[in-house]
Amino acid sequence: MAVLEVWGSRGHDVIPLEDARCSVGTSADADLVIADDPAVSRLHLVLETIGGRWCIRDLGARNGTYVNGERLFAERVLRDGDEVVLGRTRLMFRERSRDSEPETVGLEPPPRLTDGERRVLVELCRPLLAGNVFTPPAAVRDIAVRLYVTEAAIKQHLGRMYDKFDITRDAGEPRRVRLANEALQRGAVTLADLRANSEDPGR
Repeated sequence: MAVLEVWGSRGHDVIPLEDARCSVGTSADADLVIADDPAVSRLHLVLETIGGRWCIRDLGARNGTYVNGERLFAERVLRDGDEVVLGRTRLMFRERSRDSEPETVGLEPPPRLTDGERRVLVELCRPLLAGNVFTPPAAVRDIAVRLYVTEAAIKQHLGRMYDKFDITRDAGEPRRVRLANEALQRGAVTLADLRANSEDPGR
């Protein structure tokens, strides 16, 4: 069965695609209502099954629809893992093949972290609680201020976690961004962690 992982200001939710058609927008008439994102149109996009494959089509939304970072101008077949951005909301399309053997649902578990590393990781990811898909993780200086330690100490913690999560240097996304994504995807940091002690990070 295909599902949509919905990431928005209210956190994370998983919506099964049980019917052959799913409209998405802020309107109460949409099948999937995104009520808390004013950048989403009333009827923003629609997903439909055609020939056994899920396809996505933009419905003339003012701010457009983006699939894997590219603006959608025509109907497109979705594949497992495709990321759809509408307004400030992010959808992740997931579909396990019916013809293949069952695959592992979960990602590789997170590595063992010290208490200090975990506090730094939570503060790194905390800005993502805002729900804006374009919000970067916290800067080293901001983490140091919140945890009342030096920037050098934060960099040491980050360096060890880059190794533990196997985050190598490359010409793509900054390592801080990739570390935050890995931490969330692999369950090292949860939304509950980000909400907890938000006013008193040193506790």
